[in-house]
Amino acid sequence: MLVQESIFINKTDHQLHLRRICVNPNGVPVLMIHGALENGLIFYTESGKGLACYLAEQGFDVYVADLRGRGRSTPLINKDSAHGQYESINEDLPAFIDYIHAKTKQTMHVVSHSWGGVLVASCLVRYPSRIAQVRSNICFGTKRTITVKNIEKFVKINVMWNLVAPIIARTKGFLDAKKYNLGSDNETRGSIKHSIAWVNKSHWIDPLDGFNYQQASKQITWPATLHITGVNDHVLGHIDDVTLFIEESNNHKAHVLLLSQSNGNAIDYGHIDILTHPLAISDHFPDVVNWINEFT
Repeated sequence: MLVQESIFINKTDHQLHLRRICVNPNGVPVLMIHGALENGLIFYTESGKGLACYLAEQGFDVYVADLRGRGRSTPLINKDSAHGQYESINEDLPAFIDYIHAKTKQTMHVVSHSWGGVLVASCLVRYPSRIAQVRSNICFGTKRTITVKNIEKFVKINVMWNLVAPIIARTKGFLDAKKYNLGSDNETRGSIKHSIAWVNKSHWIDPLDGFNYQQASKQITWPATLHITGVNDHVLGHIDDVTLFIEESNNHKAHVLLLSQSNGNAIDYGHIDILTHPLAISDHFPDVVNWINEFT
């Protein structure tokens, strides 16, 4: 029977939430990391839907993270929230990995969506000793910079993310994305500022302390990596920008799966329905399990 439970990791001034979903509590662990304007619910529902629940039903011990202030992590993002992606990379992701490693005594697979994949990659580059804790890395629609040019990109990135989001954040103290229907969760001023610095064509260098991720990535051996995106993802996970991220991270052995009807998939997937479409469970979710099993 599918069991779900909430686990809280207590830190000095906040709690991090993990949603554990499993049928087999001794299964190989999988850590799942959401992207910007999201929380862990992109991967699961309490009624048992989503990739996390599917993986649990295949025998994996699944842990879905809520990054700091999102989902059930507390306190929720508010005007006093001073953290950004720097804290996700240097504090929160290591905390999730260490908790799961200590609890299960096993190495884990990591599954990310969108910006979550950038945070995971940045963490592994910055702390290469942690690569030994990761069996494989699977990214859905992950890019760092957005170089494509189209109307959707102009509206979503040039106008809404680069201009409107910072204005709201400065006015209110944070981006109340849920109120304005910009996403399923909110963002801090810091996370917006840091991601804008990377989304716009730029070097992969930390905007706070100048750490050069691209240079450091040349010195590491990546875990087996699978990038999955949909042909109908025109902006947030466009195949060209996914490929660009693979190149700049020097992950030359990464595999890429482009989901489209012309490639034999049920539909032309976009950025969100790649994880939420009802047909995904019989379409490409089995490919994820096959990939994980290959490195288990």
